Amino acid sequence: MAKITIVDQNNKEVSKRELNPAVFGLESDAGFVHRVYASLASAQRAGTSATKTVANVSGGGKKPFKQKGTGRARQGTTRAHHMRHGGTAHGPNADTTFVSRINKKERRRALCLVLSDAVRAGKLTVVNKLELDAPKTKSFADVLGALEAKSGLIVLAEANSNVELSGRNIPNTKVVLDGQMNLHDLLKCERVILTEAAVDKLEERLS
Repeated sequence: MAKITIVDQNNKEVSKRELNPAVFGLESDAGFVHRVYASLASAQRAGTSATKTVANVSGGGKKPFKQKGTGRARQGTTRAHHMRHGGTAHGPNADTTFVSRINKKERRRALCLVLSDAVRAGKLTVVNKLELDAPKTKSFADVLGALEAKSGLIVLAEANSNVELSGRNIPNTKVVLDGQMNLHDLLKCERVILTEAAVDKLEERLS
């Protein structure tokens, strides 16, 4: 079972705690994480590309030449997909969806795998609490500096407007609640900073 040091926002040790191995102690499985991430990323595609079929291309109402006697293959319209300026056959349309099915257990396991990797790599920091007197970017930057982090994903258990507003102007930094944490944010961030209350909620929800 993994142990982690809990610090305050000045990076002074407060206590130690054991992390739930079902959430923070899984073996690496890069292939599984990639599959889940690719599925979630694909689902974000807007599907805005579209082409015109024979029914959508303007013109072509007249038969190009008579049915018989020309020695050529019969044609009904100049807008058939094999004709110049014709419609596109089997092209993409705006109704195309790119969603592949990933169930809740798979999404939860992917989150646990990435959190476990963060613990092993020393990327995860747990603070007893994060509090600021006012929404101020400099105060937030000072906390990050004390925690030896230039940027990262900060996960709270409860909404805190001072912390959330203070972190908005820090590059590559995002402040979210435990229920808003997602795989994309976890993978792209350099550090993961959790409050102790957020750890409790994550262990309850993901285990």
